[in-house]
Amino acid sequence: MNIIYFIIMGFLMVSAAVAALYLKELSAAVIASGAVSLLASVLFLTMGAPDVAMTEAAIGSALTTVVFLYALSRMRGRGKEEPRD
Repeated sequence: MNIIYFIIMGFLMVSAAVAALYLKELSAAVIASGAVSLLASVLFLTMGAPDVAMTEAAIGSALTTVVFLYALSRMRGRGKEEPRD
């Protein structure tokens, strides 16, 4: 039963990574890459490494996704500014 769980989690991680590559919307691609990190942290927790799982969830999934989404929103906001005289 354990090996089936690992195969399913691996398939979900690869699916989310491929989705992140092929999504046209950048914010959706960032969220898909965050999903890969979140699934990896669940997998680490299942394998008995709670410290690695917490680090991956905090840094890889949460902080990186928030920073990328913030940078993306700042880049989108920059294009809407009017030129200065």
